[in-house]
Amino acid sequence: MSRHIVVVGGGAMGSSAAWHLAARGARVTLFEQFPPGHDRGSSHGTSRIFRLAYPDPFYVALAARALPLWRRLEEETGRRLLELTGAVDHGPAAVTTALHDALSALGRPAHLLTPAQAAERWPGLRADTGALFHPEAGRLHADNAVAAFQQAARQHGARIRHGVKVTRLAVRGERAEVITDGEEAVIADGVVLAAGSWTPGRIAGPLTGLPPLRVTQEQPAHFPAADALGWPSFIHHPGAGLPPGTAVYGLGSTDGVKVGFHGVGPVVDPDHRDRTVDAAVLARLRQYASRWLPGVDATAPAAATCLYTTTPDEDFVIDRQGPLTVLAGFSGHGFKFAALVGALAADLVGGAPGLDRFALGRHAPAGPGRPAPRFTNGDPR
Repeated sequence: MSRHIVVVGGGAMGSSAAWHLAARGARVTLFEQFPPGHDRGSSHGTSRIFRLAYPDPFYVALAARALPLWRRLEEETGRRLLELTGAVDHGPAAVTTALHDALSALGRPAHLLTPAQAAERWPGLRADTGALFHPEAGRLHADNAVAAFQQAARQHGARIRHGVKVTRLAVRGERAEVITDGEEAVIADGVVLAAGSWTPGRIAGPLTGLPPLRVTQEQPAHFPAADALGWPSFIHHPGAGLPPGTAVYGLGSTDGVKVGFHGVGPVVDPDHRDRTVDAAVLARLRQYASRWLPGVDATAPAAATCLYTTTPDEDFVIDRQGPLTVLAGFSGHGFKFAALVGALAADLVGGAPGLDRFALGRHAPAGPGRPAPRFTNGDPR
């Protein structure tokens, strides 16, 4: 008889895990506390950046592994999810050169440009100091991606149960018990915990070594643009025209050109956050668009809120401890990897070793036989 695996959380990561596990023959039940298509977490909306450009070859290779899995998901579901419009990184020349070198070292196409060359090709976007174009990038439709993961999971026999909140987890020997808010108790051969911003506060009790997870409310905005769907995704790196610590990301979407500051929002409780738009942040986004995005209407942004769950080093948590597999801390740059994260989770459930980079307990003090943690520059969504 196939193993029964419960997935807690029906965002991008949990839904991807349900797809991969069910495709490999597991009996899968996914519990999601909110209705389909909700906007309470980190996986909603019409757009997320897909890109390979990182200064760290580890993440370049990881994104390259995700690309064919997105295409496989499209084939299984008949949905178009990923549009490769290319991406522009701009800012200090040292940053764009490092990205170019990391991509080139792994054989991925990348082209350094001057700001004038970038402006000639994308007149709606003003580049700062140095610029890099990489074609293996674009946008994912977030809502459609989550729906596709769940559709594919169902096609392989998974049960997707919305409106069911998991309140407790307990380890019972080699198995796990899942308790819902309706006092339903489910014994499973394994549990994949993919609860996003709810992971640290509610149901991570049986886990040890989970790093501190910082939950923040972020506030991007969509600006009207006649040709929004033709825009490349873009990252404006700090250190030249932007002050340190003020990275900006953006991309075209059906809602306009999405623009946001990366990881600057206030710490919140996901169950009790104030989703009111911060007028001061919106004013800063309008000022940014007025200076750097001549192709948008900077006077008419539509703002929204979402959640980041960030680890101290901005690396993810993808690891197994007994019957529990945890997917957490995607730090505002994880969505592009979701199609692969589900496969990594299924590997762990099947007994394969995880990646040291994403291990539980990696933030413990360095000592004999224990490497110091490695740090990476998070890549905005």
